[in-house]
Amino acid sequence: MNNSYPHPLIAREGWPFVGFTLALALLLTVLVSFWWALPAWVAFIFVVQFFRDPARSIPAQQNAVLSPADGRIVAIEKTRDVYADRDALKISVFMNVFNVHSNRVPVDGKISQVQYFPGKFVNADLDKASTENERNAIVIQTPEGKCVTSVQVAGLIARRILCYVKPGDELKRGQRYGFIRFGSRVDVYLPLEAKPLVAIGDKVHASTTLLAEL
Repeated sequence: MNNSYPHPLIAREGWPFVGFTLALALLLTVLVSFWWALPAWVAFIFVVQFFRDPARSIPAQQNAVLSPADGRIVAIEKTRDVYADRDALKISVFMNVFNVHSNRVPVDGKISQVQYFPGKFVNADLDKASTENERNAIVIQTPEGKCVTSVQVAGLIARRILCYVKPGDELKRGQRYGFIRFGSRVDVYLPLEAKPLVAIGDKVHASTTLLAEL
């Protein structure tokens, strides 16, 4: 466990939601009754679990690509990485509303591009979400000269993609770089020669799960 993780256990992105649902639950409990307030307490518990942002261990294997998100593997395929203009191996992680939605950097490197695209909000579990939904892509150049693209994709309920990095930033794998609210997907585009270490349907965890080897 990384005890020096510089972020609170409950992500700052969720503080307004946590505060609002807690205040509502307390107000209904005091003014009406606990039973009338029960739905508000359930909403408060849901919001707290959604915005949790725990520290994670970071594997030492140097050629590894780490999962950028918690969730389930829904795609492993050779396709076109339009963000870096190349053929690539794509590995996609689908996040439901019960997963941690803090996004982490998959590899060490320097950001060469950050690209935002407005779009639709279809179910992020579907393949077309990668090309039709609202999304934000970062292209990372590793110290070894490899290119890795990580794309935050909005989902059916997600309405806010947050990205906190910019071109020129030097990043370390496992570093927190963004957040997506309420159900979404992250696509990782790798060099074609990368070796996948996961399979369709596997559950993965941000930073701790190895997606592939470069």
